Amino acid sequence: MAENVVLALGSNLGDSAETLAGAVRDIADHPGITLSRISPVAQTKPVGGPEQPDYLNMVIEVVTELSPLEVLDLCQDVEHRHHRVREERWGARTLDVDVIVYGNLRHDDDRLTLPHPRAAERAFVLEPWLWMDPDAHLLGQSVAELAAQASDRDGVRRYEPSASGDTAEA
Repeated sequence: MAENVVLALGSNLGDSAETLAGAVRDIADHPGITLSRISPVAQTKPVGGPEQPDYLNMVIEVVTELSPLEVLDLCQDVEHRHHRVREERWGARTLDVDVIVYGNLRHDDDRLTLPHPRAAERAFVLEPWLWMDPDAHLLGQSVAELAAQASDRDGVRRYEPSASGDTAEA
């Protein structure tokens, strides 16, 4: 049975806008995925971790019959294609793709926890999701309510690319 899956994408190294666009294309081109919605891009302050440049973040919704772990494998493959290196937790990265929800499934093992365990607290996920789907819910609560309570909400704004080609690093 096909499930609606929400994925969060973020980047703050290199040409982040192009990286996000390429990652969305890579995900949408997978034969087991149908892209259904794309959020506007947000420019966000880093949350946790070392000092680093601002991020560009977005969420997408896909429909798939892939299993949750197959979706995770796809996300990690797309990260790898975009030169993701895992050296420092919450550190700067070329691309991060997280599985936020997989239908209404609750899942918890050493590889994947669903819904994503910190999504309900992160405005950099919640705001773009809200822009994409004003009626979205997470863990029985509206994404709008969760976004309003997120401690990092003031660090999130819609990304406006400049004519000079600035990226999140600029």
